[in-house]
Amino acid sequence: MAGKTHAYAVTVRWTGNRGSGTLSFRDYDRDHEISADGKPNIGGSSDPSFRGDPTRWNPEELLLASLSACHKLWYLGLCAQSGVTVLAYEDMAEGEMVEEADGAGQFVRATLRPRVTISAASDPAKAAALHETAHAMCFIARSVNFVVACEPVMRCEA
Repeated sequence: MAGKTHAYAVTVRWTGNRGSGTLSFRDYDRDHEISADGKPNIGGSSDPSFRGDPTRWNPEELLLASLSACHKLWYLGLCAQSGVTVLAYEDMAEGEMVEEADGAGQFVRATLRPRVTISAASDPAKAAALHETAHAMCFIARSVNFVVACEPVMRCEA
């Protein structure tokens, strides 16, 4: 049986023209707005290392956030299906990108560090094991070509 196809559409509009466009490398801002129908806009820019605005989200942070959010969504759903009650979930994800001499670069790794609190009645071993399943199912992690590690810390409600 063929799988379902899902389509997504976003608009990225550059807002960094200071009046002379890209006349020179230093004459424009890297700012942009990310939008999609029915959703609030996201103010984006490049990383400050690449002349971006540090108060706006950059593509590297958004990629890492996508990995983290996808894992969390799968994990919570799997827990709900498996009788594990999650009471709190927070991930302090980190990623590493290597920039080459010519300016090109790529992510080489990301590490998810979810801190999960489960109910006292839940099985801690099952809760921990479900992270592996969530990782194997995550649409975003399955789509990237770098290592995505997961280092969960589990805590049971007292």
